[in-house]
Amino acid sequence: MTTKERFIEYLKMKGVGQTSFEESSGLSRGAISQKSGFSANSIEKIAIACPDLNLDWLITGSGEMLKSSHTNIIAKAPMEYGKEQTRPRVPLTAAAGSLSGESIGVTLQQCEQLPIIYQIPAYDFTIPIKGDSMSPRFESGDEIACRRIDQSRFIQWGKVHVLDTTQGFIIKRIYDDGDKIRCVSYNPEYSDFSVPKEDILSMSLVVGVVSIMEM
Repeated sequence: MTTKERFIEYLKMKGVGQTSFEESSGLSRGAISQKSGFSANSIEKIAIACPDLNLDWLITGSGEMLKSSHTNIIAKAPMEYGKEQTRPRVPLTAAAGSLSGESIGVTLQQCEQLPIIYQIPAYDFTIPIKGDSMSPRFESGDEIACRRIDQSRFIQWGKVHVLDTTQGFIIKRIYDDGDKIRCVSYNPEYSDFSVPKEDILSMSLVVGVVSIMEM
């Protein structure tokens, strides 16, 4: 079985169509059905869009399809209610650890479930913006769509991420700072600060935003 055949098997298990996945993950049209193998860039996009997929299994066929250690709540969150696919809306008041499955408070399964916004690339949950620290890029009341990432594999430094820390959620542009992560606001009135990496329970990349226009 080839890498593509294994990936098609994964998509069938998830109930996701090839064209739909290509559009949501940023793969070129027909990338999955073409006879040639996946490029390194395509594998990277698949890894970001499919955090539960075991890349060793995908590439070599060894091991299990799904990561045995992938036990976070998002992987367990319902993908469909009836015929409508949904994603959880995480309140800013959710306890630290909600996104990693380590919270003893609200879980993603207990969050409000909203229909998927298909115009936004593949995402795992949404969360509202509060305050003006990320203005003018994000305004208070905006809803951002986020995709869980594997911290040990690939981090897009300089882009906006949601950090689920021991002290709660942080929504900032992030940069590597040794054993810490430097958090930067768009609003210049807010100073940069750093968070110890050991205090970060999970990280998610912001892939889209829904803004409310004032009339």
